[in-house]
Amino acid sequence: MLPSAHTALIVVFAFIHLLVILRALLVDSRDPMSRAAWVLALLLLPGVGVILYLLVGEPRLGRRLRHRSAEILDLLANEARAGCRGAAAGRDAIPERFRPAFRLCEALARCPPVDGNTAWLAPDSNAAIAAMVAAIDAAESTVHLSFYIWLTDTNGLLVVEALCRAARRGVTCRVIADGIGSRPLVRSEQWRRMRDAGVRLQSALPVARGPLALLGNRVDLRNHRKIVVIDNRLTFCGSQNCADPEFRIKARFAPWVDIMLSFEGPVVLQNQLLFAGDWMAEAGEDLTALLATPAPTAAPDGFPAIAFGTGPSSPKGAMSDVFIALLGGAEREVVISTPYFVPDAPLLAALVSCARRGVETILILPARNDSWAVGAISKAHYAELLRAGVRVFEFHGGLLHAKTLVPDRAVALIGSANMDRRSIDLNFENNILLCSESIARQVRERQAAYLASATEILPETMAHRSIPRRLWENTLTMFSPVL
Repeated sequence: MLPSAHTALIVVFAFIHLLVILRALLVDSRDPMSRAAWVLALLLLPGVGVILYLLVGEPRLGRRLRHRSAEILDLLANEARAGCRGAAAGRDAIPERFRPAFRLCEALARCPPVDGNTAWLAPDSNAAIAAMVAAIDAAESTVHLSFYIWLTDTNGLLVVEALCRAARRGVTCRVIADGIGSRPLVRSEQWRRMRDAGVRLQSALPVARGPLALLGNRVDLRNHRKIVVIDNRLTFCGSQNCADPEFRIKARFAPWVDIMLSFEGPVVLQNQLLFAGDWMAEAGEDLTALLATPAPTAAPDGFPAIAFGTGPSSPKGAMSDVFIALLGGAEREVVISTPYFVPDAPLLAALVSCARRGVETILILPARNDSWAVGAISKAHYAELLRAGVRVFEFHGGLLHAKTLVPDRAVALIGSANMDRRSIDLNFENNILLCSESIARQVRERQAAYLASATEILPETMAHRSIPRRLWENTLTMFSPVL
């Protein structure tokens, strides 16, 4: 190649490199830390950085899906308000200090908290799957499932068989499985078996190949939701994927320790709306007629709850805002479990502030994380948290995958969202916030079981970290907004 050709290539690359840096600086909705991290990555790794930015630099949805999602959200918001009319929870049923959190969720759900719900906490992951299978077998009209990871292991196949049985007896079954998290299932004989049995299937956010990957959805933007809705009368919500706790694709971190609750009452319709929004956007089938049915009957002794979703189209930091509002309402104690802890600056500040004002603030994380980068970044935050008075525990009984937040044993937040940048800014997540001392106490007792298998991290432990380890962990925090 002639020298002039070399020079031309260098000039073209330099021009593209400069354009990408300018693009990273010009995105208005990006927080300063994320902007700085991307510019640093682009300067240090010009070639790789440009490719990474084009693939995962922005929470990009394909134009067709983005427009359709916006239209469907407006349509379903009207259905949500109509379906929840008459079931809206009175403000007096929720402690005043937690009402801001519920109002934030209401803005995301476009529907108020609803009263009269009941819930059952599954003893473990296998019991949760068994309850789902029993509910599918008892279904009379519709079965809707959405999972990020669905494996063809024992539990995964139990659900496959239950769906096939339900579809063959005339129940309308719809399934959403993430295009990456559940790729082995989508490409398996079990997927074809369900389709042949009459189950309606949709792979969520499929990844385009080749140059098309730069034009469609962001490659690592995923549907992380876990939703099961049966007959508009029963729903499941929590952290559990459709898989065995042994989680054979990452067996060395097993068992996966999850939490799953089933709900009956008006909140079921709100979870149904989340599923319907995803289904209508991806599959194009209109489910508004199904959603026009009245909300399930409220139990006289039930509690207020609200189901809500977040995603790349939500207001910036919406999930973080909910976490922060719950921390702000705590007066005595707040206990949190999450497998992936990469907080944004406001959430980290809220945790520190919570402990400093005298609230016993307990954070439970897995001792061994399946993401080496996330594990290292989590540990880099320990010193600041401990100095503020936050008690940090590392769980040794497998990978603690349960996402729970219980302040003052009065309310509880459960669902799919982690305290990391991916859940806060990128992935489609679903959660339920409930106000019930009884259920909050049960979730708190489950957290106590996690603590019984955990080791507390003490300040002196952090003081003895080696310089190379500190350098490695602290350097990674600089790139946490891009991970």
